[in-house]
Amino acid sequence: MNVMIIATKACTHRKNLEKELDHLRITYRTCFVEDCTDLVQKLEIRHSPNLIVDDEVVFRKQPTEVELRAYFGTKA
Repeated sequence: MNVMIIATKACTHRKNLEKELDHLRITYRTCFVEDCTDLVQKLEIRHSPNLIVDDEVVFRKQPTEVELRAYFGTKA
């Protein structure tokens, strides 16, 4: 499973999302909007943060811990 956060460098929710993924022991990488413009355009990113799993946008907002548990509970 390939998990990626796409967020702006100024996104105040990114660190919280990273902490929640760490807590769930989900391996991920972070890509900043400012550094990956081709990917942002391809995935039609308009807000921050976004959670991408296997090249599909699964959350276009800050998901709750309950949403993350539900999603990864069935995907992990």
